[in-house]
Amino acid sequence: MTKSDLVVRMAQAAGWPKAATERALRAMLAGVRASLKRGDPITLVGFGTFSVARRKPRTMKNPRTGQSVTVGGRTPRFKPSKELKQAVR
Repeated sequence: MTKSDLVVRMAQAAGWPKAATERALRAMLAGVRASLKRGDPITLVGFGTFSVARRKPRTMKNPRTGQSVTVGGRTPRFKPSKELKQAVR
């Protein structure tokens, strides 16, 4: 499912115009992004929890240039809720 498919389904379910639904979805995603950037977890009851985790830095090689690059630091994580896991099974 793409973002536009999701907007169509949300608009149909809520009875809203697609333009308003897309603005609401963009606002929600911006809020999630901003909270994770601050390091705050986001819990959506019945769906899951978004959080930020730290990874140990490690050295890798860029395949194009062969140059060593250090990667790691903060990375987003998602833990699905029990209800979401049961719905998918």
